[in-house]
Amino acid sequence: MYRTYIPRDETYLNRLKEVIFNKYKLNAISIIPAKRGYYGETWKLETLDNCYFVKLDYFLRHQTIFRNSLPVVEYLCNNGIGFINNVIKTCNGELYTTFDSAILGVFEWVDGENMETDETKAPEYQMLCEVYRISRQGFDIPIADFSDNAAVRFYEKWGQLKSAPKNKANDSVLLILAQYKERLNHCFARLSYVSQICRVETSDFYLTHGDAGGNFLVQDGQFYIVDWDEVMYAPIERDAWVMSCHDWAVKLFNDTLNGNGIPYVLQPERLGFYCYHMFFHYLNEFFEDFAVHGQTHEIEKYFSESWIWERIQFADTV
Repeated sequence: MYRTYIPRDETYLNRLKEVIFNKYKLNAISIIPAKRGYYGETWKLETLDNCYFVKLDYFLRHQTIFRNSLPVVEYLCNNGIGFINNVIKTCNGELYTTFDSAILGVFEWVDGENMETDETKAPEYQMLCEVYRISRQGFDIPIADFSDNAAVRFYEKWGQLKSAPKNKANDSVLLILAQYKERLNHCFARLSYVSQICRVETSDFYLTHGDAGGNFLVQDGQFYIVDWDEVMYAPIERDAWVMSCHDWAVKLFNDTLNGNGIPYVLQPERLGFYCYHMFFHYLNEFFEDFAVHGQTHEIEKYFSESWIWERIQFADTV
């Protein structure tokens, strides 16, 4: 998923290139948009010798998450994970710098296109297992808590929208939510139910990506998993939930875990939790975009597509 940003003028780009040169001694001969990731403004920077991925995070609530993910990326790369684009340090050895109000990170550039299919799940799961094998505690990153807060935040946003001034866009979204009110209430109740079950046992947490399939790049037979901003200590179901409605995928994930010596079997209750949790998580993201841009098509598309409802149907069986 890629968030669209306002165009930047030459003055902005020149200032950006100047900061990158001063902090990294990278002399840009070109800088063009790189449509990767959801939270960051992203650029492909080219020098005479190489290409780099530049990410600027202007979202205050996400900046700490982005900044604290960088030591994890460095750790993984330093411990033999070769399918992640490593962080480029500043001349002072820092993992990031700042630009205007943004956190700025520079990474190795990885060519490739997202070509996620059923066939790419085997290498994706194998690559994730390499990360699970070297997971360690101690990083200042989020820890899964199996809460229903994502749903609570959504209902708060819904209430705020009901109280907001009436206009065509607001009325359109309120109409959609009214049409799906019964399903939304059902998902909230189910999320609260499975949250209570999952909170009984909170062991077996690993370094997880959260959207590996959406950031799985293929280039000349090489596979990469990029955008580790949302790395979290969580159960493996955080990486497995999106394919949980397919028995073959759950079996493949379990077989891959076993084949890599990872003593873990995917738990239906945890898979169900992430189906409901992510259902509301994505809704919250779309609502934030709506609050800024006033566009309703992402919300309309989300409710009309079948992929999320297939996951909810599976979660209802837990």
